[in-house]
Amino acid sequence: MKLSTLTLVASFAAGAAMAGPVAPADVAFNDEGAVEASLSGMAGDAANGAEIMKSKKKGNCISCHEVTALNDAPFHGEVGPMLDGAGDRWTEAQLRGILANSKMTFEGTVMPAYYKVDGFTRPGNAYTGKAAEGALDPLLNAQQIEDVVAFLMTLKD
Repeated sequence: MKLSTLTLVASFAAGAAMAGPVAPADVAFNDEGAVEASLSGMAGDAANGAEIMKSKKKGNCISCHEVTALNDAPFHGEVGPMLDGAGDRWTEAQLRGILANSKMTFEGTVMPAYYKVDGFTRPGNAYTGKAAEGALDPLLNAQQIEDVVAFLMTLKD
């Protein structure tokens, strides 16, 4: 009996490890725009999430949002809501949905969809001469989304 249980647990763990991240086109949003399941299948790293939020080459969240916990980074924006207390205002699933594609929760928002790869209006080569060709990568990968969610969940009132 113990061997059977151990084999079952090992098989489940191996299957979960091989599952991999959810592709952007396969994200399951509920009616309110929340995403219940982890996009990467792994827990987020709050410290890495804070770095992503401050990085101009990654999330750059503070260019639009003020976050007191990130006061070591300059130039916090005022376009989006202050994120202090975000972990009390929204659930983990709601935050994941907002990050993946904020338009699913807030119609007409200017916040970018960080985990979307299609359906964009491209200005074309006539505008800049440098329009992207082919498929686009998401702004953040699945684990980076989970990391930012983990950080935002630490922001309690």
